[in-house]
Amino acid sequence: MQLTGNWSYPTAIRFGAGRIAEIGEACRAAGIGNPLLVTDRGLADLAMTQDTLDRMERAGLGRAMFSDVDPNPNEENVAEGLRTYRDGGHDGVVAFGGGSGLDLGKTLAFMARQTRPIWDFEDIGDWWTRADPDGIDPIVAVPTTAGTGSEVGRAGVITNSQTSEKKIIFHPKMLPGVVICDPELTVSMPPAITAGTGMDALAHCLEAYCAPHYHPLSQGIALEGMRLVMDNLPRAYENGTDLEARSHMMAAAAMGATAFQKGLGAIHALSHPIGALHHTHHGTTNAVLMRAVLRFNRPAIEEAIGRAADYLQIPGGFDGFVDHIGALCRTLSIPENLAELGVTDPDIDRIVKDALADPSASGNPVKMTAQNTRKLLETCLRS
Repeated sequence: MQLTGNWSYPTAIRFGAGRIAEIGEACRAAGIGNPLLVTDRGLADLAMTQDTLDRMERAGLGRAMFSDVDPNPNEENVAEGLRTYRDGGHDGVVAFGGGSGLDLGKTLAFMARQTRPIWDFEDIGDWWTRADPDGIDPIVAVPTTAGTGSEVGRAGVITNSQTSEKKIIFHPKMLPGVVICDPELTVSMPPAITAGTGMDALAHCLEAYCAPHYHPLSQGIALEGMRLVMDNLPRAYENGTDLEARSHMMAAAAMGATAFQKGLGAIHALSHPIGALHHTHHGTTNAVLMRAVLRFNRPAIEEAIGRAADYLQIPGGFDGFVDHIGALCRTLSIPENLAELGVTDPDIDRIVKDALADPSASGNPVKMTAQNTRKLLETCLRS
């Protein structure tokens, strides 16, 4: 292992129940005077969203909102959002919601004054250097789920509607300048969304922990993030008003997205094309894939997972860890396989091709090939 790396860690986070009250101050700290709140359609009319707009208005920031955001936001959502942003003369974004609202909000701020098309900034090599950094506006991020951790990320996932491919748009300045993590905003999440988003956080921590790159800062964060999820996700699923469990899950989500600077792997490489083609929930898809990918990677990660099991007080080493994930999935009513999730008659060749092209594939501990990835996907479809 080569002991070299380029490390950069997140941003100012205002964490705690009730801290949404600081939205006006957070915008001022980020240098935003005329923000556009970006969220998804499902959140637009909810009391917590309207309350946030009220607080922005009382702070002299207006109450502008864009909510025409699909569950898997695409370039058409970006184009429409940019029209709203530019027509309103906005100078920053309040990205509010789950992964879709956060990713689109961050992308609008990134694209605010760029002259090149969005796909020129895909996370390939140094393509991010094509962007004009002075054309990127500031972001305040307010997550309302505990899963993606996009609030502390430097990228947004945008689906190409013409090709049904999920693309990662990356730039260091997409990192929000201020984050408000208020667990009270997550208490209304229904159990199924609590489960899926929580398992997304676990997948981020797990894949970061297993990625074969040298990043001990991420390694430690990933391990403790796994503990927080395993201890608190069943509690939040069973009782959505358990604010302590909700708080720990919100922390774990941010930790997972911080940790995966070390890398992701086959879970996400497969989940991205499956979600783009079959419109499955991202975190739930990750959960369905998790045990099969662990077994796939066993030759490279057995010792590391054994150490994690010891830390997490899970008996039985690698096998005990995999069994524990299975028990957690059953507790959360996660489907047993992709067919149960609704992935029927899939284009296996297309999913394999897209998975191998996904940036996450390069972080998998076992090299993904067309042959072994196809076998892995077939396993996930039936068992």
